[in-house]
Amino acid sequence: MIASLVCAAALLAPASAPGAHSVDTPEQISWVRRAASNFVTAELSANGSGACGILYAPLRATQHGRSCEQRWDTKLAKLLREPGGRARLRAQKHAIASAVVLVHGDVASIDLPSTLMGGANRFLWTENCWMLDG
Repeated sequence: MIASLVCAAALLAPASAPGAHSVDTPEQISWVRRAASNFVTAELSANGSGACGILYAPLRATQHGRSCEQRWDTKLAKLLREPGGRARLRAQKHAIASAVVLVHGDVASIDLPSTLMGGANRFLWTENCWMLDG
């Protein structure tokens, strides 16, 4: 009986531990998680415009004659066609709720098993909200 309880506690600990180590106010941590979740939701729905809405302004700039929305629509179409692409995004979205969030002034990071856009999962406080910077 005791061994069963110890095993059950060991299985539950990893799921709750990451959130316990987040640094800053609950509101700021929640805002960073919401921004990350909104980004992944946009990716899952192949919404390039929605993904761009979460990006830091310099990342939204037109590049080589292609708008942010055009670049992300292309990128997301490819990602969602890859075997396991949609499943990876769903797993990432699930992980956001308990991921460690560290906020230091105007810079925040969220510790996820994979990167949000190939970068360090870093957010900047700008435009009165948290914007993904890489």
